Amino acid sequence: MPTRIPRRSVIAGAALALSAAASTPSSAITPPRRTPFGRYGSPRSRLTPTTLYVDPRGAGDHLTLQAATSAATTPGHTLVLAPGTYRETVTVPATATGTTWIGATGDPRDTVIVYDNAAGTPKPDGSGTYGTTGSATVTLRPDGFTAHHLTFANDWLRADHPGITGTQAVAVKVTGDRSAFHRCRFLGHQDTLYADSPALTAFSRQYFHDCYVEGDVDFVFGRGTAVFERCDFRTLDRTDLTSAPYGFVFAPSTAGANRLGFLVVRGRIGSTAPDAYYKLARPWVPSSDTTARPALVVRESRLGRGIDAAEPYANMSESFPWQDQRFAEYRNTGPGAKATIPGNRPQLTAEQAATHTRETYLGEWRPWA
Repeated sequence: MPTRIPRRSVIAGAALALSAAASTPSSAITPPRRTPFGRYGSPRSRLTPTTLYVDPRGAGDHLTLQAATSAATTPGHTLVLAPGTYRETVTVPATATGTTWIGATGDPRDTVIVYDNAAGTPKPDGSGTYGTTGSATVTLRPDGFTAHHLTFANDWLRADHPGITGTQAVAVKVTGDRSAFHRCRFLGHQDTLYADSPALTAFSRQYFHDCYVEGDVDFVFGRGTAVFERCDFRTLDRTDLTSAPYGFVFAPSTAGANRLGFLVVRGRIGSTAPDAYYKLARPWVPSSDTTARPALVVRESRLGRGIDAAEPYANMSESFPWQDQRFAEYRNTGPGAKATIPGNRPQLTAEQAATHTRETYLGEWRPWA
């Protein structure tokens, strides 16, 4: 913990600095150079030769994030993003391994990457609709991707497009192994965060630390091996429905050969919807992989009133009931965690819980170090 400097010392130091400045000729005083990139340098003073700066107002190397991404398709680049709203879609190719994105201010609310495509949005060239994957605001394919202090969003709204039935609207689709997100936000409605892998045989590991995710239907989904540590999840109110359930927080589609899926540790699930209007999860067994066995463990987390405590799980398809999947909880608290019907809430033993930790899910990779 940093040493706390007494307020009196701070005031005295400021007074001495003002006194020194007053005795210095004005021509010798050079005001500090301010850049939108804060402590992360600037195009004139790069952190490293492979650091690029993005600013829509022109103070960086590139005006758009996609332009910077297109210039950084080889390994090891860092992109520093000035505060602002980047309304664009962005795809990072698999060749850009070890890429890092940083929001310059340290506050994810200041730097927002957002677009508004949905699965059912027609493509401009008339070749059909985008589909779920194509709707993503940001698509991340490389291994070793890291993001700090950014907001990823998809602000497509059902109410604005009543004729579109494909309402999935992804903020981020991430498929690379060793992908980490620190203090980031993910905003959307249906299918907000797509934690996936590039193939059935690829068990991509992903780590989300101190992040915030909001949505309504299946808003954290995919077949990735993903750890969510100290993350906040928020289920949104809906005006287009009059009865429960409004939606589902998690919809894993874990490959049958992968013994690990989603792990939520010391998280919080809140809601702006009525009490018990949301399910904790439902299994997604896609038509492309009917051998999937969705896996989810939620442990030592607080589940708010928005979660249906009596029946927290539901089926996406009656052919693949949730009871046949790998869903479990351990030492959760809050009104949404009460086991009013114990058979509806599979619980881990202490011995079983010891095999469901960030270390067992992520192996030799230590993104929290």
